[in-house]
Amino acid sequence: MAERIELLQGTLDLLILQVLQWGPQHGHGIGQAIRVRSQEVLQIEHGSLYPALHRLEQQGWLVSGWKLSEAHRRARYYRLTPKGRRQLTEEQSRWKQLVRAVARTMKPVKE
Repeated sequence: MAERIELLQGTLDLLILQVLQWGPQHGHGIGQAIRVRSQEVLQIEHGSLYPALHRLEQQGWLVSGWKLSEAHRRARYYRLTPKGRRQLTEEQSRWKQLVRAVARTMKPVKE
């Protein structure tokens, strides 16, 4: 179970870092970007998103600050740090390894 949680958490971390590479965004915007870019397949609940954002900020991968949103509401905006950009590169590499491993596992065995 811990491995499953770690995998899911790592995937969410990758998605957040990926979205923020395109520029600062508030939490709701990050969730929306993931939903839209996944063509509605991935929907991140606030109960998962905000703890992940706080964890990534504690890791030093993100920084945040308050600004007015497009809707003229006060919102906390997150952006990648240089450390976060390096982590994104590492996470992308791990993800590619995982995808290749799963793809190899899905192929029929030749006898």
